[in-house]
Amino acid sequence: MATEQGSDFPNIGKVARRELALAGYTRLKQLTRVSEAKLLQIHGVGPKAIRLLREALEAKGLSFADK
Repeated sequence: MATEQGSDFPNIGKVARRELALAGYTRLKQLTRVSEAKLLQIHGVGPKAIRLLREALEAKGLSFADK
């Protein structure tokens, strides 16, 4: 599922992936410490990226911080 070296994010789009990395998020497990609302404040991260990340987290038995 890894689409970029060092990341286990699904294919969420280049801008979302880049902006998440700039904010310090490169691994799914890191997203368990942050809310969906906070991630949506990051430029380039929209509802579709959140949905894809949520599905990837759930597949690993994980969730965002606000769940």
